[in-house]
This record gives sequence, structure tokens and C-alpha cells, in this order.
Amino acid sequence: MADSARTGPFGSWLHPSTGIAGSNFNRWLVPPAALAVHLCIGMAYGFSVFWLPMSHLIGGAKPLACPKSSGGLLNALFTRSCDWTVVDLGVMYTLFFVILGAAAAIFGPWVERNGPRRTGAIAAICWSGGMAISALGVHEHQLWLMWLGSGVIGGIGLGLGYISPVSTLIKWFPDKRGMATGMAIMGFGGGAMIGSPLADQLMKHFAVGGRGGVWETLLTLSAIYFVFMICGALGYRTPHAGWAPKGWTPPEQSQGLRAKGFVTVATAVKTPQFWLVWLVLLMNVSASIGIIGVASPMIQEVFGGRLIHHPELGFAQFGDAEKKAAATVGAAFVGLISLFNIGGRFFWSSLSDRIGRKGLYLIFFTLGLILYGFVAPWASSTANLAVFLVSFCVLVSMYGGGFAAAPAYLADLFGARYVGAIHGVLLTAWSTAGILGPQVVNLLRQTLIEANTPKPELYGRIFLVLAAMLAIGFVANLLIRPLNPAKMIHETSTETTIAVGEDDTSHEITPILVLAWIGVLAPLSWGVWVTLTKAAALFH
Repeated sequence: MADSARTGPFGSWLHPSTGIAGSNFNRWLVPPAALAVHLCIGMAYGFSVFWLPMSHLIGGAKPLACPKSSGGLLNALFTRSCDWTVVDLGVMYTLFFVILGAAAAIFGPWVERNGPRRTGAIAAICWSGGMAISALGVHEHQLWLMWLGSGVIGGIGLGLGYISPVSTLIKWFPDKRGMATGMAIMGFGGGAMIGSPLADQLMKHFAVGGRGGVWETLLTLSAIYFVFMICGALGYRTPHAGWAPKGWTPPEQSQGLRAKGFVTVATAVKTPQFWLVWLVLLMNVSASIGIIGVASPMIQEVFGGRLIHHPELGFAQFGDAEKKAAATVGAAFVGLISLFNIGGRFFWSSLSDRIGRKGLYLIFFTLGLILYGFVAPWASSTANLAVFLVSFCVLVSMYGGGFAAAPAYLADLFGARYVGAIHGVLLTAWSTAGILGPQVVNLLRQTLIEANTPKPELYGRIFLVLAAMLAIGFVANLLIRPLNPAKMIHETSTETTIAVGEDDTSHEITPILVLAWIGVLAPLSWGVWVTLTKAAALFH
């Protein structure tokens, strides 16, 4: 069958019908394809590696500040005569996650209709193309091109790339929903671990004649990410209707929240269950994302000279040498919690396959309340660094785990058929949390500083506010109940029996399977090694 959607050099490759797997397809090829996409777009978390070099493009070693009378942000968008500030550049970070949520919500139904291959390919074009436009913006020193390129166009790529494999993985792994989505979303958390040190090395390589090598680095990363993402997109396959792993049968509704049918996006967003899950994700993310954003200054201000073997010094007494040494430790702390952010996505989401998604979030909110409400304030007031580190490693692991388990939670409630689109709408909670969490933490921190609160005491009160957010999430999670079966659409008998019990090849290890996993695990392992090396500063 030929149609307009299948024309062009890649039309047939990207058409939904050509992405349906054959009978001998190994479902374990899909997770590395998803990881290839998520490891690339996860660089959004690591874009801050560019902020300082970009703020020195005009002045060189010493930034050339714009005159206060020059017009502020409007001037910064178009100026070529003075340097951007880190604040100007940081707007792009906000754009990433606001546009991600909006794009996922708007294009979610389109993703379900067009399949993961086409979605992944367009995500590759947007993310890599946006980075190339940003390279032009750096070369021409035009901030508006940076915002448009990586911020808006790249943000659309983020949203499409993030949700592209979700529905597919859940359909391939109905027996391991949490684990499957955890593997892919783990990649989003790990992208910065690879991208940030790689970008740093590339900028050093391209830095010639006093230039920062920023635009060359962006262009190089754009090409690398495009290749990886296209390979990932073409690696996607969807199971044909009714497929199920050999020997697996769906559990009964009475065994938990698991739906036996499905609902459309329009129906899902009209249910209280959806908005309760939305609130659960909002509170879980808000309670962590704000504190992650100030992780480095937080540990320096709370522990001061204890971080650098000068316990008699408070943070306010630091000289340049002490500030540099403490900043190294602060960066190590950020690296350490990044590892737990990644590991938590796989560990907690896999655990949810055993205890259920509702039970998992019950653990998150209960343990989070204890850590934020009692343990972390005690550790900061008594300067117990070990307890403080453990507390935040656990908290950040649950932050990552909350992201990874969310798609499976939606599939349990609303069925797997349209979970990608429903998940897209749910991600607006992430966009909202990306504004709410940092604003609450930064506003409280600034208010306490203006009230002359001692630096070691700044965060104890903030932790209590974050604990209150988790309490709200705890109540919302308790209120979630199975959807009324009358609202469900049930598969036809022919659809549900096409492949149930059919032989699969999910345990066969083939050369292509090994190569696919090496392709994603090799760069991820390198990123973990670099991060561990930096995190070692915490234990010296």
C-alpha cells in the first residue's frame, strides 16, 4: 500500500506499518534502542557545562559586562558587543523542561498514531538540529538563536524523544512494566554524565587562539547525537496486536490497580485518577528538583570547613583557596547524587513490578517525609556529613524512581494502548514542578538569608517545607483507586488471542543484541567512571 506518508527517502522506514516486529524479533533489542535516544536527550541536564564558557565569548578571560543602561534582557538577545550572563543563558534550561512537557502533552496522540520510529526520528532532527542552531547562535553571538535552537526546537525534541519508547516498552514487557520503562528513563538521567565531560573535553580540544571552542563542540555533539538517535529510532519495533510473552497471562483486576482494558486520552484526563497521579508526580518532583538545583552551594554552606579539613572555618570565612577546594567537593556531591538519580530509576521501577506502583509511591512519600522532616535537619544541625550524604542519595534515587515508575502507573490504571499519549499529558506535572520546586527553594533561601539566618541553619527550614509537599503527595497516592470497569474499552477476542502463548526469542543472545547493548552501555559506563572519579573528592 502506497500513500503520501510513505514517500521520500526514509518514508517506508519510518511508516508505522514497517515498524511492526516479525515473529522472531527479540524484545530485548528495544531497551537499548530507547537508551540510545534517552542518553542523547539527557544532555539537557548537563547543558550548564556551557554557561561559563558562553559568558566569556566577548571578553575572554574576564567577561565584558553589558552596560546597565543597554536594555537588559532585550539587549542581551541581540547584542554582539558584550557578554551574556549566566542568568541569561539559564533561561534555556527552563525552556527545556517547559517545552518538553508542553510538546509531550500536545503531540502525545500524534505519537500513538505514528509510532515510535517516526517520533524518534523527528526527535533526533529537533534535538540535534536545535543544537546546530545554537552553535550558529554562539558563532554569531545571538542569544535568541540559542533560545530558539536548543530551548524551543530542542525542547520539542526532548518531549518527543522522552515519550517515544514508553508505550512500546510497556507493550513489549507487560510482565515487567516498571523495569522496562526504568531502563529507558535511566538513560535520560545518565545523559549528562556522558555529555558533560565529553563537552568539556571537546571544548578543550577546540579551544585554539583563546577561543572557547563552544560552537565547534555544539556542532560536534549535534552530529554524534543525531547518529545515535536515528539508530535508536530505527531500532524501535512494536509488537503486533495481542502479543504477549510465552506463558504469561494478564493478572486479574482484583490483584491491584491493573486495568484489563484501556481508555482513550480524552477519557483518562477526565478522571480523578489521572489528576491524582499528576499531583503525585508534581509533589515528588517538586520536593527534589529545587534542592538538586542548589546541591553544591547547600553542602558547602551547611558543612563549611569540615569539607576541606578546616572545621574551625564557616563558609563565610572562606578565602579564595578554600572556596575553590569546597567547590570541588560540591561538584563531587552533585556527581554522587547524579549516580543515585540514575540507579534509582532502574532499581525502584523494577521493585514496583513486585510491590505495585501505589506501594512504591507509598514508600517514596513515607521515607521522604522521614528524611526531609527529621533526618536531614538533624544531620545539618549536628554537621553529620555521612548521614547527610546518605539521606540525599536516597532522596534523589526516589526522585529518579518516581519518573521511571510513572508510565507503568498510568498503564496499570488506564491500560497500555494509549499510555504514551497519556504519559505525555502527565509530563506537564514535570514542567510545573520545574518552576514550582526551584522557586520555593530559592525564595525560602533568599528570605532566610535576608533575615541573617546563619548559613548552616538555612536548609533545615526548607527541608520541612519540602516534607509538607511530600505529605500532600502521600494523601493523593492513598486516594487513587482502580478505574470504573464501565469506562474501559476491551480488546476484541481475536486481538487478544493472536499471539498469546506464541514462542518468543527473548532469551536468545545474538550478535546484534550484544552489539546493541555494548553501544549504549559503553558510553554509559564511561560516564559512570568519570562521575565516580570526581565523587571520590567527598571521601578524601
